[in-house]
Amino acid sequence: MIAGQGDPNSEEFALATAALYSFSYGVKMSYKDTDVPAGYYHYTVFPLEGVWDLVDHTKSVTEKRNFKYNIMIRQPDFLTEELFLQFVAKVKKKKPNCYLNQMGFSTISEGLCCQMLHIGSYDEEPISFEMMKQFCRENGFERSSHTHREIYLSDPRKIASDKLKTVLRYRIKNSNLP
Repeated sequence: MIAGQGDPNSEEFALATAALYSFSYGVKMSYKDTDVPAGYYHYTVFPLEGVWDLVDHTKSVTEKRNFKYNIMIRQPDFLTEELFLQFVAKVKKKKPNCYLNQMGFSTISEGLCCQMLHIGSYDEEPISFEMMKQFCRENGFERSSHTHREIYLSDPRKIASDKLKTVLRYRIKNSNLP
């Protein structure tokens, strides 16, 4: 994962994303190495994910320069902290990228969440978030965090924006409990 802030349409965000993909494909293709990681299994590289928040909550959610994020790609279960460091070093040699130095390795547990498959432009996500809010209200839940997760199931470079598929998710709690 890599933390940052600013417009996701920026060159910095593109470089951070490229670093994550370079690393992920390095792990995936490691079965071709002479030293195959213990427990390796064939798999498909997981989709890019982002946990999003605002730097300044008094500003509009449409002001993209005000975004802060933690972007990531899930890794297979055989990857350990030690292997992570080894793969970062290998990828730096093959595909240098300054964002490889900022990459971190961590386990995440979200707990109870509300999620929805959003189909369409990223700019239209507020419509889906409103639907999620209504669902929660009708079922006795409320959002428990400002952050939300997006899992990108489509590649915006290859799919028309009205056909993009993105899982939207945020943590919730029972509104009847403290």
